[in-house]
Amino acid sequence: MHLLLFMLSCFVVGHGSNAWSVSPPQRLSTRQLAGWSVGQAVNTTSGPVSGHGAANLTDVSEYLGIPYAEPPLGSLRFQPPVRYEGTTPINGTEFGPSCLASSITGNATVDPSVYANITVTPIAVGLMLEINEWADNQSEDCLTLNIWTKPQTGEEGKAVMVWIHGGAYVSGGSAVEWYNGQYLAGKEDVIVVSINYRLSIFGFPGNPLSRPNLGLLDQRLAVEWVRDNIGLFGGDPARITLFGQSAGGASVDLYSYAWADDAIARAFIPMSGTATGFGLPTNLTANANWFNATAAAGCGGFKDDHQRVYACMMGKTGEEIARNIPANTVADSGAGLPFGPVVDEAIVFSNYNGRKAVEAPMLIGNTHNETGLFRIMAPTIPESVLAAVNDNAFTCPAALRAAESVLQGNPTWRYRYFGVFPNMVLSVQPESGAWHTSEVPVLFNATPSDLLPDTPEEAAIGSYLRRAWATFAKDPYNGLTELGWPEYTTTKKSLVRLGYDNQTGPNLAVGNKYDSACQSIPVIVVSATTTVYSVSTAVIPSLADEVIPPSTLGVSGR
Repeated sequence: MHLLLFMLSCFVVGHGSNAWSVSPPQRLSTRQLAGWSVGQAVNTTSGPVSGHGAANLTDVSEYLGIPYAEPPLGSLRFQPPVRYEGTTPINGTEFGPSCLASSITGNATVDPSVYANITVTPIAVGLMLEINEWADNQSEDCLTLNIWTKPQTGEEGKAVMVWIHGGAYVSGGSAVEWYNGQYLAGKEDVIVVSINYRLSIFGFPGNPLSRPNLGLLDQRLAVEWVRDNIGLFGGDPARITLFGQSAGGASVDLYSYAWADDAIARAFIPMSGTATGFGLPTNLTANANWFNATAAAGCGGFKDDHQRVYACMMGKTGEEIARNIPANTVADSGAGLPFGPVVDEAIVFSNYNGRKAVEAPMLIGNTHNETGLFRIMAPTIPESVLAAVNDNAFTCPAALRAAESVLQGNPTWRYRYFGVFPNMVLSVQPESGAWHTSEVPVLFNATPSDLLPDTPEEAAIGSYLRRAWATFAKDPYNGLTELGWPEYTTTKKSLVRLGYDNQTGPNLAVGNKYDSACQSIPVIVVSATTTVYSVSTAVIPSLADEVIPPSTLGVSGR
């Protein structure tokens, strides 16, 4: 199942401490904020960086391609990231390259005849062309981040939203135009940061001679950079929210466990991705993937001397390695994505059931028809399999994680996105619906309006999403409540349906309404006094709109 999920979705520093790594974060004074000039030079730990006005909102300062780690080249390939510190001026007016992706994400072809039973729209063709163009600029020297800020107006010490992109851990990058943060920053009075992290075999090598999960360590180092520098851009390092989608959403959730005692971030938004939803392979599986790739690169396999294999891979160019990764790299384990997070019991764990996560509010959810995208990518996959992927990789993991967050006493909100708009429709027969990633360009106000203009409903829902996400980031304990969102429980009308019938605002459903395929979800009840009750795992009750009395659930106070 997870191998299938990878095949479909690929188309689309160690633990820290509370001590500041460089020096305590600095903040701009009121006078400095009032005198802010768009794109002015900012003296960061990476060096002085100059930006410019964002393309569409020119009063928003945009800083692009800021290095946060040393280039992972030479002896740093396949090694944990090293903090970048410099004094050379940085021209922050262009995005840095995306990290090298697996060749299997860019070289796949599909026989047009397989679409005989699917009515694909011209919009889908245009979207696929845009997706392919995103991979044009790639390099191993890719560990950069981008900032959008408007410190001259609004709050002093703004909330900060750090975006982690998706792409099945093998593709994507912060330069994707769907992730441009200018509208969130300019209209919602927050700072938006987007980051690159190593992908595929470079970020998750499975090499038995080096540490796993390098891409996750990259993400952590980027968050540390934000903590240490964002005050100079008008942000508050104590008000950081992590948000991401797909593999980025899973990364956000993994982070919440990996650094539970030193999270830096104070709120989390995993979108269409959780720590466990895509499976987590063991080191044995990761090693098999590594040696499949080394053999394909001409460096030998598992039976050869591992040091020599590693030395050979170090001698290859990054492009040679990426180009030669075989499409069948995934070991037949039934779990995990190729070159994705692997269980190491340090930052990725074998058992998340009851594991302590960061004590922080969470907003979590997914789209109504995630596999509407995957049907276009692999049109021969049976509908029954696609339905199972929708439940097993997205809906049920979101339900479980939301329940776990509530049980740990964290304010939690759960959403489900339904929006369907003409310029985001991939197929009309069968209907693509609210497909995997379809909410992202709406959230960032980056829909393909060049292909077809936004409808008024689409624009309104996009504005509402930005307001809701930013409100949560500004006040993760009370903000959404003030917007009319109830905290999540499984037994009351607390699931917030977004874009339902393309209407703006929250539309409420019983918390477990879409969870019938999920076998065991904790039943969560929150009393009127907000006391959280924990319960033993139970089979999901019926989807009738009724409140199940706590007395029937074996509830124990907590």
